[in-house]
Amino acid sequence: MSALPVHNQQGKAVGEVQIPAALLAPATASQSLVQAVVTLRANARAGTHSTKTKGDVAGSGKKPWRQKGTGRARAGYRQSPVWTGGGVVFGPKPRSYAKAMPRQKAGLALRKALTDKLASDGVRVIDSLAMAQPKTKDLVAILKGLKVESGALLVTDVTSRELLLASRNLERVAVVRASDVNPLHVLKYPFLVITREGLTRLQDRLGGGQEAAK
Repeated sequence: MSALPVHNQQGKAVGEVQIPAALLAPATASQSLVQAVVTLRANARAGTHSTKTKGDVAGSGKKPWRQKGTGRARAGYRQSPVWTGGGVVFGPKPRSYAKAMPRQKAGLALRKALTDKLASDGVRVIDSLAMAQPKTKDLVAILKGLKVESGALLVTDVTSRELLLASRNLERVAVVRASDVNPLHVLKYPFLVITREGLTRLQDRLGGGQEAAK
């Protein structure tokens, strides 16, 4: 287990929290992390791209001109793929890009992402992210006190309206519940700011609830 300091909203250390081994992953879990990122990105694709084949293009089946005697190449229909405005050969059609990933491997990937973030000193634990008013400047002050000067992912147990409104004007700041966080979230932002309750929920989710933060 490793320990991290717990800060208040003014950036002062008010205690520490233990990170159990159940939340950490070995270096050999890198492949699981890669697979998780590929799966998440694939599942986010809409798959609504579409083109028209020769059967979808509007037009009659009338022959444009007679077969012989015109000096032009023979043509059978105006929807031909070789004509401008004709159908598309082997073009994309709506499809699903969804991929499946075993739950245990997905959990391993998330633990690997957290392990790498801890190794790079990119994790900040805060006692609470409760905000009295939805003011962006107040959230900026909190992040500055935590020495978070670039993008950050805010992980909480339960998201509040005030926090969501305060963060939506910050380009590189996002809020997510601990029950919904995934490896792609963790990798996307330089810093991970997690509340004490959010860390406890994350431990419960990944099987480390027996060693909850104290």
